[in-house]
Amino acid sequence: MSRLHRSRIADFQEVLGEPTVALGKLRDLCFSGIPFDGGLRCLCWKILLNYLPLERALWSSLLKKQRDLYSQFLKEMIIQPGIAKANLGVSREDVTLEDHPLNPNPDSRWNTYFKDNEVLLQIDKDVRRLYPDMAFFQRPTDYPCLLILDPQNEFETLRKRVEQTTLKSQTVARNRSGVTNVSSPLKSSPNSLSEYEVLPNGCEAHWEVVERILFIYAKLNPGIAYVQGMNEIVGPLYYTFATDPNSEWKEHAEADTFFCFTNLMAEIRDNFIKSLDDSQCGITYKMEKVYSTLKEKDVELYLKLQEQNIKPQFFAFRWLTLLLSQEFLLPDVIRIWDSLFADDKRFDFLLLVCCAMLTSRKPSIGVC
Repeated sequence: MSRLHRSRIADFQEVLGEPTVALGKLRDLCFSGIPFDGGLRCLCWKILLNYLPLERALWSSLLKKQRDLYSQFLKEMIIQPGIAKANLGVSREDVTLEDHPLNPNPDSRWNTYFKDNEVLLQIDKDVRRLYPDMAFFQRPTDYPCLLILDPQNEFETLRKRVEQTTLKSQTVARNRSGVTNVSSPLKSSPNSLSEYEVLPNGCEAHWEVVERILFIYAKLNPGIAYVQGMNEIVGPLYYTFATDPNSEWKEHAEADTFFCFTNLMAEIRDNFIKSLDDSQCGITYKMEKVYSTLKEKDVELYLKLQEQNIKPQFFAFRWLTLLLSQEFLLPDVIRIWDSLFADDKRFDFLLLVCCAMLTSRKPSIGVC
């Protein structure tokens, strides 16, 4: 470890060791990159994303409160409605005269269950292919959720819920002549996602933890629920927290990721709401702002793009919506996010990064 690196770690430890963290100083340090050593990045992200307060004395009580709250979310939301395990001696209440699977009432628990399954299946499809070039998300977590996996509890894993959703286990396609074809996705291709190694009972892969986080977020935020791409936002957050060298913090990576993701989504959720696309807070306005910023920084490149009719929608939609998480390798994404989270005008900074990416491509665009 170089002297400079040791000095930077000492600077972070000094700021984070104060009774009240000086946010301005912390932002300045984080903007130039946060060392992984000692769990510094995990701690700094939790502060920058407003999960932890600046007062150190409040950390323990707040973390306990939030982690207990997340456990309550698990109890309330990841359970098949009305099903009680027979070995607990509780009578079955899944089908009654008042509520049953064919009940058309929108308030029916079964109706809610089936709608949730539609969201769950989309989440499941997306999280299984999260960073496919990395083995991490397919590996078992060191801290599986005992509340869910303990056979003595009333809860089922989302993995089993997906498997048991038989109405969605087949692909139904209707061609133009009106003929309906039904095919099993298990036979769709040799690279089917279902061919991922199934972990033994009592174990769960990291992608299953991410799936649970997104499902609970969708349940708590029905106005936006789940939109494809959210998995790319939660992925780097969870990876960072789940690889924390501090095992005490690492154990609670799931709950901490959920609340940090929720806080981050509060700032960028408008990007995922189609009805807001053309508003001043929507993604269309932000894409146009990329070009207006580029015009200020490099008018020659801007004019060339205009001349070639290259619209920002062709590239900036993904850059802005996913916070560049698809444009770089994960370690580089994490480094960029250090600066993104540290900047108090973080989305202005994101526009500048987008402009820098365009500028770096000038020769291929035809600008010397």
